[in-house]
Amino acid sequence: MDLTKIYKIYQSHPSFQEIRQHLEKKELFRLSLHGLVGSSVSMFFSALAETSSKVHLCVFEDKDAAAYFYSDVKNMLHKDPILFFPSSYKRSVQYKQPDNGNIILRTNVLNRLNQYTEKESGRLVIISHPEALTEKVSSKQNIDDNTLQIHAGEKISIEFIHEVLDEYGFELVDFVYEPGQYALRGGLVDVFSFTAEYPYRIDFFGDEVETIRSFEVESQLSKLTYNKISILPNLETRGSSHKNSLLETLPAHSTIWCSNIAYVAERISEIYNSTHIEQEETKKEHSLLMGSEFLEHLSKYGVVEFQRKAYFPNAIAFNFSTKPQPAFKKNFTLLGDNLKLHLAQEYDTCIFSDSEKQIERLHAIFDDTHQGIPFKNVLKAIHAGFIDEDLKLCYFTDHEIFDRYHKYQLHAYHSSKAALSLRELKDLKPGDYVVHVDHGIGQFGGLERVNQNGKIQEVIRLVYRDNDVIQVSIHSLHRISKYKGKDDSPPRVHKLGTGTWQKLKTATKRKVKDIAKDLIALYAKRKSKTGFSFSPDTYLQEELEASFIYEDTPDQLKATKAVKTDMEKSIPMDRLICGDVGFGKTEIAIRAAFKAVAYEKQVAILVPTTILALQHYNTFKRRLKEFPCSVNYVSRLKKPSEQKKVLTEASHGTLDILIGTHRIIGKDIKFKDLGLLIIDEEQKFGVAAKEKLKALKVNVDSITMTATPIPRTLQFSLL
Repeated sequence: MDLTKIYKIYQSHPSFQEIRQHLEKKELFRLSLHGLVGSSVSMFFSALAETSSKVHLCVFEDKDAAAYFYSDVKNMLHKDPILFFPSSYKRSVQYKQPDNGNIILRTNVLNRLNQYTEKESGRLVIISHPEALTEKVSSKQNIDDNTLQIHAGEKISIEFIHEVLDEYGFELVDFVYEPGQYALRGGLVDVFSFTAEYPYRIDFFGDEVETIRSFEVESQLSKLTYNKISILPNLETRGSSHKNSLLETLPAHSTIWCSNIAYVAERISEIYNSTHIEQEETKKEHSLLMGSEFLEHLSKYGVVEFQRKAYFPNAIAFNFSTKPQPAFKKNFTLLGDNLKLHLAQEYDTCIFSDSEKQIERLHAIFDDTHQGIPFKNVLKAIHAGFIDEDLKLCYFTDHEIFDRYHKYQLHAYHSSKAALSLRELKDLKPGDYVVHVDHGIGQFGGLERVNQNGKIQEVIRLVYRDNDVIQVSIHSLHRISKYKGKDDSPPRVHKLGTGTWQKLKTATKRKVKDIAKDLIALYAKRKSKTGFSFSPDTYLQEELEASFIYEDTPDQLKATKAVKTDMEKSIPMDRLICGDVGFGKTEIAIRAAFKAVAYEKQVAILVPTTILALQHYNTFKRRLKEFPCSVNYVSRLKKPSEQKKVLTEASHGTLDILIGTHRIIGKDIKFKDLGLLIIDEEQKFGVAAKEKLKALKVNVDSITMTATPIPRTLQFSLL
């Protein structure tokens, strides 16, 4: 089923036509909708908004509630302009930490409203929250004074754009990677406006704009082509001191939807009053909104309330019969009984999920527990499930069934990898040491512009011994890296034209070959051994993976699948899992460990520190508490008597998962039936420990995890 059509069922609701007639009226109205819960609010709103051609401002109690509503509505009305209006700060108005992504969203809303005409623009949906509304915005005049519009085909000089962008406060840089920057290169102008998630590239033929494209910072590849663009600076820091509330900028006959009017007004007043006293002058200049002003502006528009008790005494009330999705707490028998009950009562029963894998897991669990339930599924998530008794709908979400965290995304703008490398390049100072893959260690001599075949191009100047210089094109940035030594002593700068750097690389390759010989011997031994071949996943494995409270990343899914595929082979597994801290390596290890335990095999987890051993123990214990699996650890933090007890359990096979430091590769430790070895940060173990690991790993499946893959570890994995 398709979420872009499923919400339209609310257009058949008994109250729909009457509410729609009120919304189309030109005079003021007050409506109060009682009983809508979960995502029934966003579905009913989308059904109404689709039939309207005006501006709708939806205000929720906090950013999360607003963001989840935005995510739902954007998925349903995906072809319409659905805009989010956040605070310009990362947390709140009180904490002065501007966020470029938020400023882009705010500026885009103001630009859309400034250009809005009811006949041409039609429907426009803006979703916001109190922290955002507290900050007043630029007036229409100020936006007009700070907007540069450029059309494809128009006559305009690059010098004029240069002057205007300087006037607007844009920064001239060599490479554009953040909003508020622009770059000039021959007949190209790159500019990152505060109204777009990607920068624009304007291509000139003489004084005529030939093409306008957006492009990705990282790859420099074009995304979309435009006939017209609007370039705006950061309006939060620019323009007149007198500002307006967002509500003052709305067109006449707009509709305001609010989930709790009294709370929103109170929250706006609270933020206003708690702003630090040194900002009192700012408040006097009307850059912050007061709660009373919010209520005053509200009285000028048609208002629809989503709350139990109407704020306006004269509001016309409409009642709905919806209930929130029950809390099943991963009890699939209870879930199955509930679905069967609603199916028997002829309810339209759906489960919503962004992940096809989650739907497959549910089917597998129902099949294994002999509850073949023919529920429908929608491959697009809604935030909160509900049961609608008026329309006989039973709409559940997979993340609520499995107690998983449901995330939202407000904007695509982020500092990409390329932006970081460009920042590093920008931060390099003449004299800093760099390494060129072909020429060795030299010193950074700065950026230069050179004439190549009549075209001006940027190059990077590298200085070697005896002041020899090479110029590297910016398109070869990937061949240069900043020198990182093991101490603060300066490195030896190489001389161009000699074989020193090549000899060093050859010697390094020779050493790698020596390491490879040892590895080949080990792998030959492993190939000759037969490992344990695990069977495909059981429903318990599906249940464990589905209970992960976060959405799996694509790389997590890929790594998990690869690990389980290797475990199901008869050849012993040896896999490297590499990922930064907090990216989910431990979750992959938990799933692999549980797969081993499900087939009565033991798991050893080797970590370099006692703190990490305790941390892993708590994580494994918490994730596996609902499953038949015993977990313990050994380290110097435990008393000798406790350690002896744990080792005895491991040797008798009554302990499934043992976590520990070097202690678990001691001579006195014996496993009854070890099936999986997991090593965290292998590079931190010494040579002696690694020799013992080699003996352990000959016919045992093994996983090595690291957040800091040193070249040696990566080389091992590649060879």
